[in-house]
Amino acid sequence: MKQNNLQDMFIGIAGLIGAGKTTLATALGKHLNLPVYFEPVQDNEYLADFYRDIRTYAFATQIYLLNRRFQQHQEIIWRGGGGVQDRTIYEDAVFAKTLVNQGLMDERDYRTYLQLFRNMSNFMCRPNVIVYLDLSVDSSMQRIRQRNRDVELGITREYLEGLRNEYETFIADISRTVPVIRVCWEEYRTVEEMAEVIEHEYFNKSFLRTAEWAPTRS
Repeated sequence: MKQNNLQDMFIGIAGLIGAGKTTLATALGKHLNLPVYFEPVQDNEYLADFYRDIRTYAFATQIYLLNRRFQQHQEIIWRGGGGVQDRTIYEDAVFAKTLVNQGLMDERDYRTYLQLFRNMSNFMCRPNVIVYLDLSVDSSMQRIRQRNRDVELGITREYLEGLRNEYETFIADISRTVPVIRVCWEEYRTVEEMAEVIEHEYFNKSFLRTAEWAPTRS
């Protein structure tokens, strides 16, 4: 695998809560010598309030996350070269739409959010490729329980099912303009495997494909 083919790429890692995006982004960044832009979790001053009272804090949390990820995009532009982003700015709309669908965000707030996002999008750089870690709701819930973050203990199956449905729409839409590699993430893969499959699938030039591996020989 020619690592230098990927060292100037902007790679976005997408997927459900608990999928393992941060772990993969960290490993890819180290393996490819690329800077990693992490999802704002530890210093997110809205997150605990959001999960405690989603309806009250939905709009403020979405605006906070949109602003932080926009800052990351600007940093990528200013620095030049590539990078790995733990959840892309485009996925924020997945969460916002899910909140609206479940009656947890006001339609007026959602329209304001979308207008702001569209204005910001004129000043953003698109990823070269998005890697979508495809995971079932059951596995997402299991991994959320395993990592045992206090703020996430109230996440419901209904919320995750809504998210997963919106992710399917998102992937179909974004793949028209940004190459997307869908990877079954029920089983973790090594960073070497992922770097190889990103290079192979990306340079095939198609815009939506599912990565597959041959059965492991004993």
